[in-house]
Order: sequence, then C-alpha cells, then structure tokens
Amino acid sequence: MKHYIQESIDTKKAILEDEGILSAIEDGINLIVDCFNSGSKILIAGNGGSAADAQHFAAEFVGRFKHERRGYPAIALTTDSSIMTAWSNDYHFDSVFERKVEALGNEGDILIVFSTSGNSKNILKAIHKAHEHGLKTVALLGCNGGGAKGFAHVEIIVPSDNTPRIQEAHVMILHIIAEEVEARLVGK
Repeated sequence: MKHYIQESIDTKKAILEDEGILSAIEDGINLIVDCFNSGSKILIAGNGGSAADAQHFAAEFVGRFKHERRGYPAIALTTDSSIMTAWSNDYHFDSVFERKVEALGNEGDILIVFSTSGNSKNILKAIHKAHEHGLKTVALLGCNGGGAKGFAHVEIIVPSDNTPRIQEAHVMILHIIAEEVEARLVGK
C-alpha cells in the first residue's frame, strides 16, 4: 500500500522540480484571470474520472475556493445528460464536446480539457473546434501529452503514464489554479 503513496509523492515531486510544468501552470492561471477580468467564461471537459475533475473545477469557480466573492463563469461540459445522450445517440460520442463548444463557446472564452492519455477523440475535436471559434485552450494531460500534445495554447503534462497518479496530480493542479486565480481576482 505504501508504494501507491510513494508513486503519488514521486509524481508530484517531478512536477515540483520541472520549471516547464510550473511555468505552464502559471500561464494557465494568467489566461483564466484575464478571461474572467474580461467578462468571458471557461468551458471544461473530460471523460470518466476526468469528467469528475471538470465538474470539480467548475464548482471551485462558480462556488468559492477559500474566499467569499462573486461566482466566476465556468461550465462543465460533462453535466447535461440529455444533450450528451441525444447527441451521442444521433451522431457520435466523439463529437459531443465539439458540439457543446460550438454552441456555448465565444471568442475570448477558454476551453480547459482533462485527459490522462491525451488521446480522447472527443477532447481532440473539442480543442480544434475551440480554435475555430477563437477560444484559448488549456490542456491538463498525462502520458507525454498523447495526441493532444502541441494543440493547446497551454499544456500541463503530468510526467507519468499511470492513470491514478495522473488524476491525483490533476486534482492538485486544479486546486493550485483555483486558489491562485481566486487570490489574484479578490486581491488576497
């Protein structure tokens, strides 16, 4: 059992020691702060455990993290089961997030995606659709970035190919981003 904890520590230590990853996290924070300051919103997507991360991330912005403040506009694209099942049934699940970006995304918004492999077709299509509509993109990835590597404006790639450790690191990173965005926007 201890080896699981050690793997998680080692993954997070690798992030701590990688200036490129830390710089990418800072870039993501700055993009989100600028987005909210300009009155734009963020859209967030992921599959499976990453869908839960997308919803968790949206909740930190719409609700609160540590400070009493106004809600920030964040939408988890994973939450409307009627749209997701209708679209997937009539068309294909590969395009479900792409369609939601097309319907909800505007120039100046940000699409944030979570993918442990970086290879989810619906995530890749959503990134491409975001670019077509003038959205900035932030990708939290693992496994060296997979097929998504090189396509997002900001890529935060967890240096691991172990899905549970990647997801644990993604939660740590989303908490860091939420805390810093909130602190900068409320001036604390």
